[in-house]
Amino acid sequence: MIRGRFRMALPEDSWISTVSRSFPDATFRLLTGVPVDDRAMELGEIVGDEAVSASEAIRSHPDVVAYDLLYTADERTLAQYEVTDQRLYDFLGRSSLPPEFPVVVTDGRFEFDLTATREQFEAVGTALDESAFDYDLLSVVETGDETDSRTDREGGLTGHGGLLTDRQRECLNAALREGYFEVPRECTLADLAETLEIDKSTASEILRRGERRVLGAVLLGND
Repeated sequence: MIRGRFRMALPEDSWISTVSRSFPDATFRLLTGVPVDDRAMELGEIVGDEAVSASEAIRSHPDVVAYDLLYTADERTLAQYEVTDQRLYDFLGRSSLPPEFPVVVTDGRFEFDLTATREQFEAVGTALDESAFDYDLLSVVETGDETDSRTDREGGLTGHGGLLTDRQRECLNAALREGYFEVPRECTLADLAETLEIDKSTASEILRRGERRVLGAVLLGND
């Protein structure tokens, strides 16, 4: 199994992005939530000096159709509410994985954890890569599998393979094979893109995301 933590930029037109950017020092924690018909029912907590003001901003947002304040203090509020925006659940639904709570939002970005098989984790990666979301893989831990992260120019990338999409693995292996990572480089990005039969900007983006995943696995999670 693989456990990873992601951070993503929220769509700027989403209600939680608007409110959290208005209160950048507050922490918004989605404790649980479920889509029901055309709405999402959620239980959320706000922590910070402006928790009460942020709570009122949520209550008054047009996408929030019901709001029940359950607890309030100077620096913490707890509320149950219904919203019309289901994009979080739509996104996670494409990978067939339920969200792991809490989901934490600060200043227009949210962090969430996923625990999945290699195949499921790859499906999440594919969904992220194909989306317009800007994201970071903050940490990743792989358990129950004796793998390492060696690279070999003949055999390609070994270990951490389950963290990569098929396309990322293909691009990274091609880059290793063609000498893109050698010093000095033995092929240019344009040469690599031609080998893969894709345009240069696409090759650069796939490589960047693949490199970030491998580095995240090596530096942030695996011993």
